[in-house]
Amino acid sequence: MIGTLLLDLDGTLVDSVPDLAASLNRLMAARRLARFSEAETAAMVGDGARKLVERAFAARGHSADEAAIDAFLSDYGAHLAAATRPYPGVETTLRAMTEAGWQLAVCTNKPEAMARELLAKLGLADLFRAIGGGDSFGTRKPDPAHLLATLRAAGGTPHRAVMAGDHANDVMAAAGAGLPCIFADWGYGPPEMARGAAAVAERFADLPPVAARLLSP
Repeated sequence: MIGTLLLDLDGTLVDSVPDLAASLNRLMAARRLARFSEAETAAMVGDGARKLVERAFAARGHSADEAAIDAFLSDYGAHLAAATRPYPGVETTLRAMTEAGWQLAVCTNKPEAMARELLAKLGLADLFRAIGGGDSFGTRKPDPAHLLATLRAAGGTPHRAVMAGDHANDVMAAAGAGLPCIFADWGYGPPEMARGAAAVAERFADLPPVAARLLSP
C-alpha cells in the first residue's frame, strides 16, 4: 500500500449542484420563495443538507422548519443522480491509483446512505474502502474526528494519508487530524478556502502525483 487518499464528495468527486439546485428550487417554489441559480446553490454547499436549506431560507428572509428540511431530503433522495456527474478524469484516475496500491475513502458531510447510493449509481462505489458520511460517526467536517474515523474504517493510518477537498471544512479537518490537504481548485470553494492547504490541484488527474509528493519521506 502506498497510502490512503481521503476524498470529499460534492465539489471534489462529483458535480452535484445541478441536482441540489433542482431539489432546492422545487422546495422554494412550494413555499412561494424565489429560486436560486446553480452558482448561488454552490456557494451554500459544504456543511450538509440541513445547512443548505437553512442558508437558502435565510437568504430569502425566512427560517427553515423541520418540514422544509425533510421535504428537501425526500426530494433530493429521489433525484440525487439525475444530472450529477463525476468530474472529468475521476474514474480513470482513481482506478489507476488503486492499481498502483493506493486505498481510497470518501469523507463527506452528505448523509452516508445518500453518498453510497450516489456513488453506486455513478459506478464508483467499488473504488472505496470506506465512506464516512455526515451521520456516520456523530461528528462531521470540519471536526477532524470525522476524517480520522473514516480513515480508520478504511484501514489507513494518519502518517500515510492525504485529504483532498474543495472546501475550508476539508482543509480544517485535515489540519486538525495532522494530515496534508490538497485543495480541489475545480470545485465549489472560492480560492481563499485553500488557505492552509498543503497543495492546490487544478484538475482531478493531478491528484496522484501531488498526493505521492506529500507522502514522500
